[in-house]
Amino acid sequence: MDTLTPDLTAVKNFEYQGTKIFETAQDFLPINGTDYVELYVGNAKQAAHYYKTAFGFQELAYAGLETGLRDRTSYVLVQDKIRLVLTTPLDSQSPIAEHLRQHGDGVKVIALWVDDAVSAFNETVKRGAKPYLQPETLRDENGEIVRSGIHTYGDTVHLFVERTNYKGLFMPGFEAWQTEYRPTPVGLKYIDHMVGNVELGAMNKWSSFYEQVMGFTNLVTFDDKDISTEYTALMSKVMSNGNGRIKFPINEPAIGKKKSQVEEYLDFYNGPGCQHIAVATDDIVFTISEMRRRGVEFLYVPGSYYDTVRERVGIIEEDMEELKRWGIMVDRDEEGYLLQIFTKPVEDRPTLFFEIIQRKGAKSFGKGNFQALFESIEEEQRRRGTL
Repeated sequence: MDTLTPDLTAVKNFEYQGTKIFETAQDFLPINGTDYVELYVGNAKQAAHYYKTAFGFQELAYAGLETGLRDRTSYVLVQDKIRLVLTTPLDSQSPIAEHLRQHGDGVKVIALWVDDAVSAFNETVKRGAKPYLQPETLRDENGEIVRSGIHTYGDTVHLFVERTNYKGLFMPGFEAWQTEYRPTPVGLKYIDHMVGNVELGAMNKWSSFYEQVMGFTNLVTFDDKDISTEYTALMSKVMSNGNGRIKFPINEPAIGKKKSQVEEYLDFYNGPGCQHIAVATDDIVFTISEMRRRGVEFLYVPGSYYDTVRERVGIIEEDMEELKRWGIMVDRDEEGYLLQIFTKPVEDRPTLFFEIIQRKGAKSFGKGNFQALFESIEEEQRRRGTL
């Protein structure tokens, strides 16, 4: 299962601002990487076509009426180490349908690849996690998968997936999915991090949950002085597991003159949930140029942003005019620099969006870009009438 492991060359000596993560993080919940992310969507067939076309995902597996499911249909897409599952309800009274009514399209499951799903469940539940799925074993001719699950913020859940004894495409209950329409990949490699939005006052509760229940460490904290403009602000704590392969920033709104992006999300999602998925690439210029060509919309970065970038980040390998052309932002930390850009929401509700990131040594999250990013988001909010 090496294909699921993010290519993080510094993972065995993972540090941030002098903190050795291996020494501070507990090891009762070893996690190998992100197994898959499952979105509940209104029409999985059409959503799959969008993610294939616009994001370059490839078809992998399918489950639905033809495989014996009566309540839902799921399409599994893959690109390098990323697996995306798109699920839509077939029963209007099902919990999936209720989830969609409340939240619209969005992330339901963040599945984590572990060596022992039973131990992961027992260790987290005894530390206070609310059970979502009791350990179960799924079998077919390709072997067996063990999985279990716990609740996290809002209606989001974590599944623990154990694949040691499985050789199939995805998991029992799914069959190979093949079509004649196969757009080429756009260079997405793995999930870098996933951001959760929670209500005012809940950030510390959920950062403590990840620390105490799952053995994560607080990698870095941003307050309203770090992430703010004249009108809006938010606070964030970045939680990381022991080997640094899983990073979950937790955002909450801060008091401001107007409604922040987190408050807008909470209003339209009807509660806490996953705000964005950050996916890594090794060539962000190629990836973004391809995605734009395929119709993906990105936040607008004012041209004036690039007037001071060289002073702030120093020498970089990329052509600054090329970055400006595509709206790609740059930031630097003690370890190197990163390049990043954010899509607009990928559904009509202003909720879930994606970040495309390329790391050139940097392990931070683009603090130097927060001001320009917030101004861009506020402009989108103004146009929607939600600022």
